[in-house]
Amino acid sequence: LVLRIDDNKKQYRDLLLLADEQEDMIDRYLDRGIMYVLEDDGIKAECVVTDEGDGVLEVKNIAVAPDAQKLGYGRKLLAFIEDTYRNRYRVLRVGTGESPLTLPFYHKCGFEEADRIVDFFTNNYNHPIVECGITLKDMIILEKKLQTKCKKLFSAIDKGATQIAKRF
Repeated sequence: LVLRIDDNKKQYRDLLLLADEQEDMIDRYLDRGIMYVLEDDGIKAECVVTDEGDGVLEVKNIAVAPDAQKLGYGRKLLAFIEDTYRNRYRVLRVGTGESPLTLPFYHKCGFEEADRIVDFFTNNYNHPIVECGITLKDMIILEKKLQTKCKKLFSAIDKGATQIAKRF
């Protein structure tokens, strides 16, 4: 069961700190973001998304409880976000460190690398962020298109019709 949380978001901060370990960084997006929690006999995962304009929805934080990791909860929560926002946004974006814990997860979920913010972690955090023995420096921006199959089909039909019309 996925629930939208509109009030008292800070009560869920402990789990958010697993994915973003500096509180003032979470404060930058928590109030303006939309929070979801996935419950399955307790809270298993949390996610905060923000509207970044120009048809972009960004996952600012997604965290899975330590005892629930590798059980599909993160993937289920991302799938819920995709389904919920598919017809309202064109792109789902996430920024993460160059970590062997996170990059393979997002790649398996269909995200592709789109950009890199050089020295993001070293410039924005008051301490080194280390995952799997790697000190994170750059933020890797990953994106996934949020188009329904129907929209893709109609787009292809429109493109084909335009090409035929140009011939006459």
